[in-house]
Amino acid sequence: MSAVRAGVVARVVRYELRDVAKSRWLLGYALFFLLATDALLRFGGGGTRALLSITNVVLLLVPLVSTVFGTMYLYDAREFTELLLAQPVRRDELYAGLYLGLALPLALGFLGGLLVPFAVHGVGDPSQWRLLAVLALTGVALTCVFVALAFAIALRSEDRARGLGAAVGVWLLFSLLYDGLVLLGVMLLGDYPLERPLIAAMLANPIDLARVLLIMQFDVSALMGYTGAVFEKFFGNGGIAVAIAALAAWVAAPVLLGARAFRKRDF
Repeated sequence: MSAVRAGVVARVVRYELRDVAKSRWLLGYALFFLLATDALLRFGGGGTRALLSITNVVLLLVPLVSTVFGTMYLYDAREFTELLLAQPVRRDELYAGLYLGLALPLALGFLGGLLVPFAVHGVGDPSQWRLLAVLALTGVALTCVFVALAFAIALRSEDRARGLGAAVGVWLLFSLLYDGLVLLGVMLLGDYPLERPLIAAMLANPIDLARVLLIMQFDVSALMGYTGAVFEKFFGNGGIAVAIAALAAWVAAPVLLGARAFRKRDF
């Protein structure tokens, strides 16, 4: 990206950051993680247990807030988008600015709510810093994935209610319905070799990828789930690298998909 184009993106991002920073959604989001993490550190029985408990909150709440807030944000920014498109601004530059202008404050709100309590209370075991870093980076990755998915969905639907419903449906599929569908498939097709299909199914779900990556760091195999156990058995010690690469691909793919939809969208 040239310096001029980077400057255009930076100006859009700065405007969006100022706008999003005023949102009560963002403040409440950061405050929730702050209070939840602080409470778990105080009453959860230690840093590792608190980290394991907050992992479940991250895997459920970060995708939900990123999806809902991302969808509503893009619909609300339509007039601003139309105004900027009337200026000598490329669509790719504007999309990058809009995307970063939301993903960055959401990621920073999550990181602040997660890390500040640990900074205040401290970490007893140095190995917990690695677990905390992986949890923080995984939460940021999920934020980027689901903001991009929300943008892609909103750009393909003119109707706000339909777009928001579709976005929530995607979150429900990935976070709640996925495991049930996998188990149903295993029950119905139990007589066939399912190892590779199950791995493919897990790679197709960013939340399950994040869960397996985090649980492998905690070394709590009982919480892996069926697909996680198959994944660990299949890849062995290389499973962490595969999960990181797949999660990185999940960050890139929805961003590119949303950018393509933005280029084709008739505002």
